Order: sequence, then C-alpha cells, then structure tokens
Amino acid sequence: MSDYGNDRVVTLPNGGGQTTVPLDGLVRPTGLAWDRTGSLYVSDTGNNRVVRLLPDGGGQTTVPTDGLSRPLGLAVDPVGDLYIADSFNDRVVKVPADGTGQTTVPTTGLLHPWGLALEPDGDLYISDFVNDRVVKVSADGGGQTTVPTTGLSQPTGLALSTTGDLFISDSGNNRVVKIAAGTGTQTTVPTTGLSSPLGLAVDHRGTLYVADAFNNRVLRVRPNGTQSTLNSTGLNTPTGLALPPVARTPHAAPAE
Repeated sequence: MSDYGNDRVVTLPNGGGQTTVPLDGLVRPTGLAWDRTGSLYVSDTGNNRVVRLLPDGGGQTTVPTDGLSRPLGLAVDPVGDLYIADSFNDRVVKVPADGTGQTTVPTTGLLHPWGLALEPDGDLYISDFVNDRVVKVSADGGGQTTVPTTGLSQPTGLALSTTGDLFISDSGNNRVVKIAAGTGTQTTVPTTGLSSPLGLAVDHRGTLYVADAFNNRVLRVRPNGTQSTLNSTGLNTPTGLALPPVARTPHAAPAE
C-alpha cells in the first residue's frame, strides 16, 4: 500500500506485522503495480517519476520516462509493458518492456486521469477524474468509449476481478461501485463509513480491498459483504493498493 502522507510504501500481511518496503526518496507515492516477475512499480508522484523495485534484493531503479507531471495510476500487461496515468498532462503513457521508448495511448478529452485497470485481452480502463467518468480504450484499435455508469463523482481507483467485474472508487460520493461483467449492471458495494476511497484491489477469491484515505485505513470486503479493517499502524492517507502476482493476498504493496 502507498502511504501517501508518510512518503512510503508498506505491506499489510493478513497475519499482521506491517513492514516498510525498502524504497529511497519517495515523495507522495500513489499508484502501485506488480509485473509477473515480481517487480513492484510505484508512482513517485511528488518527484514526477515511476520507480521500480526489483525482486530478490535487486534494488531500485527509475523507469525511463519523458515529461511526467503528477503520475498516479499504474498498470502492467502480461508482457511487462507499463501504463502510467500522467495526470497533469491529461494523458496515459505506455512504456514498452522492450525498451523502444515511451508512447502516448490514443485518448480523447481526459482531464486528470487517475486509476488504470487492464483486461486480460489488453483493453484499458481509465478513471477520468474531472469528467466524472470511466473510459475504455480497446486493445484492437477500436478507439475510446465511455463505460455506462450513473452518478459518478471524481472516480479514482479501479480494479478488475477475475470474472471481469469492474470496481470503481467513486471518491466524491464516498462509495465503491461495481459494474457487472456481461450485463453492465451498476451496484454499490456494501461498505460503512468510507471517506474518500482511493486505491482498490481484488484477490482471486473476489475479496475487495479499499484504501479508505481520509479514515487512514484499508478495508477488506469479502464476497458475502462482511467488512473488516486490516491491522495497520500510523497510516496517513493510504492511496494505492496492489496484490502481488503469486500470493494474491494483501501485501500492501496492498492499486489500482
């Protein structure tokens, strides 16, 4: 989990024992994403960069990018290509794993994009914060469409379940909504007392994790609707969540 106000990333294992991830020089970290090799990517928002923590003690590197301004959400596809919500530039950029250089994802009219989520087929979802909508960019070049939703206000974090349900942090309404795969039906996830929910993550069992930013906590919402708070210490505006690729349990590095 990115602990925005404390300039750090922490892990919140199910059994307790919060730890700080060894990263240097972070300022206001937000988005998080893992790749399949076990590397962790972090939006180092205050430094306008993305850093990568290599697995097995391989150390920290800075992802080669050009001109980022307040990067937020992150997503990584199966081949290791990195997508970055370059918020203040009103765009999403792609950094290919093969080192061929940064490109801009073709979009229209974004204003401060925040959260990102990738379908297995490569379709990209983007929360368009100022425009109160979520858009989908088709991997097949079919262009951008707006996801049918009702009443969103300042959407932030996004997450996809293994069954294709899309979860959206509707931060301005202090709720999380679910767009059902197939039908597109919108429902509100049963939660209590959210205050500016931001990052989201869903595990393979369908359990949802929510960075409840202004309450300085992370919630766990099980498929049966049971809500609980993960054990944590001293959080200050938790922002990004991501589940590691193998364990699939809240490793706080539980986005997005």
